Amino acid sequence: MTAVVQELLNTFDQLTDSERLEFVSEILKRIIHLDAPPLSDQDLVLNAEGLFLELDKQESAHE
Repeated sequence: MTAVVQELLNTFDQLTDSERLEFVSEILKRIIHLDAPPLSDQDLVLNAEGLFLELDKQESAHE
């Protein structure tokens, strides 16, 4: 992850809930117009694995 992306994510984390919703809405509007190739099955599996690992970590922290 680049430093710029990390900085954007850090800033996002500091937003209020309504600001986050507004931000996400704008990002989704822009993503629709990207000409990106579809993700491969391997890409989807790796992303899903990362998400589940992060969810497990968050659940463990709340126990």
